[in-house]
Amino acid sequence: MANNDYSDALVGKDIPILSKDEKWQQLFLLSPKTPKIKELEAELNKLVNIQEKTREKIKDIKRLKKKLLGEIVVLRDDAGKNPKKRKKIEAEIDDHTRLIKECNDKIEECEDDMLGLPREIYQIDYQLMIETMNIFYKRMHDNTLEIDAVDEWISKVRVQLKKNIIRMQEKELENFNVYSYMHNIFGPEVIDLFDLKYNPEKRHPVIRPGMTERDGIIVEDEKFTDN
Repeated sequence: MANNDYSDALVGKDIPILSKDEKWQQLFLLSPKTPKIKELEAELNKLVNIQEKTREKIKDIKRLKKKLLGEIVVLRDDAGKNPKKRKKIEAEIDDHTRLIKECNDKIEECEDDMLGLPREIYQIDYQLMIETMNIFYKRMHDNTLEIDAVDEWISKVRVQLKKNIIRMQEKELENFNVYSYMHNIFGPEVIDLFDLKYNPEKRHPVIRPGMTERDGIIVEDEKFTDN
C-alpha cells in the first residue's frame, strides 16, 4: 500500500494518544525513534499536559465557586437573623459575589483556551501515526524482501542438497562395491599394498529401497533398473 493510500484511509479515524500508549512505545523497542518521531511526541505531550492542567484548573475553580455559593446562602440567612450585623454581612456577600464572578470569568477563559486544544492534539497525534506507519511499513517491506530472498535461497540449497546427498550415496555405493570386488578377487594382502584409505565399516552406503546386499556387494533390484 502506498503512503497516500493509507494516509487517506486513516483520516478521521479514532486513535489513542500515541505518546501515552504503552503498545506504541513497545513498537520502538524494535526500531529506535527518529528525530521526527521525538519532535512530534514532545509536541503531543506538551499539548496533552496543557489540556490536563487546564481541566484540573477548571475543576478547582468550580469547587471554589461551589464553596462560595454555599457560604452566601449561610450569610444571607445570618443577615436575616442579625439585623445589627446586616451591613457587615452584606459586605461579605458582596465580596463573595465578586469572587464568584471572578470564578465564572476564569472558567470561561479556561474553556476558551481549551476550545482549540482537541483539534491541535488530534492533528499532532495524526502526524505521529502517519510517521509511525511510514517507519514500520518500510521495515516490514524490507523484512519481506529479505524473507523472500532467504526463502528462495533455502529452496535452491534444498534442491542442491538433495542432489549432493544422492551423488554422495552413489559414490559411497561405488566405492563399497569396488572395494568388495577387489577384496574378493585380490585378497586383503594385495589391497593393503596399495594403502587404500578406505574403511568399509565407516563408509558403508545406506541401503535404500530397491537395493540389496549380495555377498558383500550392494546391488540395485532389477525392478528398479529396468527403465
